[in-house]
Amino acid sequence: MEAPTLTSERLVLRPFTADDAAAVHAHLGDYEVAATTASIPHPYPPGGAETWIASHAPRCAAGEAVVLAITRRDSSVLVGSIEIRLVPGHRRAELGYWVGRAHWGHGYATEAADVLLRWGFATLGLHRVHAAHLSRNPASGRVLHKIGMRHEGRLRRHFLKWGVLEDLDLYGVLEHELPPDPVG
Repeated sequence: MEAPTLTSERLVLRPFTADDAAAVHAHLGDYEVAATTASIPHPYPPGGAETWIASHAPRCAAGEAVVLAITRRDSSVLVGSIEIRLVPGHRRAELGYWVGRAHWGHGYATEAADVLLRWGFATLGLHRVHAAHLSRNPASGRVLHKIGMRHEGRLRRHFLKWGVLEDLDLYGVLEHELPPDPVG
């Protein structure tokens, strides 16, 4: 499989390139961005962006994940990242994303998630897509709700983030539950 380039009204979702490493490092080096995610370390390690970007093509070729840069259509500025981690034998995937703090509150995560979700159902033949977010990050829950996902529960003190046990909120959507019109 090859990673696609997808577009929406304001965004282009495209494969990352080595040229994106400095912008990725700047976004992920921000404590506030790292704090809202399950797996981004802080401080973000030197060379971490390059290593992460280099992992995308092999993971996609193996059918494990599709990771795309979220960029603004009007300026090509890197806004964030979005991915689906695939479980093809079960026709399901997990959605994940991050957005740089300077771009919070503009609806970019919602727009990108909607585009990738629809592509996953239409192109990959997925039946279910799920996502989780740290419960103390309700903005992520709003994104998932807006794209048609349902809140399916909370795993209490389920995830250890920087030495603190965190609750995770779980969301999911089945192919036939997806709203007919794109968000935005």
